Amino acid sequence: MTETGDAERAQLAARIRNLSIAFETGALPTLLNPLLTVELTIQQLKVLTMLVTTDGGMTGSGLAESFGVSMASMSGLLDRLVAQDMVERSTDPHDARVRRIHATELGRSAMRRLVAARPEFADDVLVRIPLDDLRALAQGMSAVRAELDRLHARKAGEG
Repeated sequence: MTETGDAERAQLAARIRNLSIAFETGALPTLLNPLLTVELTIQQLKVLTMLVTTDGGMTGSGLAESFGVSMASMSGLLDRLVAQDMVERSTDPHDARVRRIHATELGRSAMRRLVAARPEFADDVLVRIPLDDLRALAQGMSAVRAELDRLHARKAGEG
């Protein structure tokens, strides 16, 4: 890579970071209503976020350890999430003594509404973007996704 290429890469990365901050700031009003209407505590949201991001689910003891709380506290928190149909408990396929906790579709949907709402990518915005720009955006986002997948795979291999 040339010095010119490195400088341009750094300038483009800074521009993208600034745009990302502007997107996040612009998205706050859209995110406010779902956040105010969800009936979950901050701790429940944290646990649900962790469960949504793990494919195989987690154990109650693993969650308790991750959050630095007692198993009794975590069990009560999970009971409340189960009662709201946000998570479910199931028997571990490898050890029938172990119960695994998974986010339900309702829990995943709630997290998408709260965390993953991206108004800048709503249909009413995207349909107004010129086709060449839309193609470039799709290509760039695909490149970012591929790099995130590589990083995730590399981290999973280290663990």
